Amino acid sequence: MTGPSATFGFKDVDPAAKPGLVRGVFDRVARRYDLMNDLMSGGVHRLWKDATAARLNPQPGETIVDCAGGTGDMARRFARMARRVQERRGGADAKVFVIDYNAEMIAAGRERGFEPEIAWAVGDAQALPLPDRCADAYVISFGIRNVTDIPKALREARRVLKPGGRFLCLEFSRPVTEALQKAYDAYSFKVIPEIGRLVAQDRDSYQYLVESIRRFPDQKRFARMIAEAGFGRVDYTNFTGGVAALHTGRAI
Repeated sequence: MTGPSATFGFKDVDPAAKPGLVRGVFDRVARRYDLMNDLMSGGVHRLWKDATAARLNPQPGETIVDCAGGTGDMARRFARMARRVQERRGGADAKVFVIDYNAEMIAAGRERGFEPEIAWAVGDAQALPLPDRCADAYVISFGIRNVTDIPKALREARRVLKPGGRFLCLEFSRPVTEALQKAYDAYSFKVIPEIGRLVAQDRDSYQYLVESIRRFPDQKRFARMIAEAGFGRVDYTNFTGGVAALHTGRAI
């Protein structure tokens, strides 16, 4: 194709078409999203998420944006952690805004139960429905690679953060050894789509998800993108040999 393009798995597509394609994927997987995460990772994604929440260290009174927050898996961690600190030290409730482009994912999250600290909204990572400098922290977990314009989403994260606000992005990344990369590729392309077919009756969506991981920038390149968006103290931590990575920064 001629002109600018966006990635959709291994395909290059018109940027205007990508949001609808991604929405279709998550419309189909929303009801089994959390179950599939457990099956695909053997539950290891929970350890990665726990480590991310611990790094965030949410506090009473903070405003936290959980972008691409889907079913609220991370938001509930943040709310519980802030509540435990509040019970010891007092202070105001934390506020966690779950913002996701997909209404079906938001609906699935709301059905899991009410948490007083959490508010839910359908919204675009590239144009967040929030004012400038309103948040103490911004977290996006396994969502940034689905965005059409990643640099624009990073700039939006910077816009809504207060000076010094924390940025955390948990995302699949590049294994650090060739042997692990080969094993991970074999598992991803042969096993994960089949799990999707058997459990979610949807092989194509999970084929897209593993392809989208392969086209996402590696750790060093993504760290440069975060710095270019206006963040300082940019760093990353590999999980499970680089299968996933937690990228961090501070709004400056």
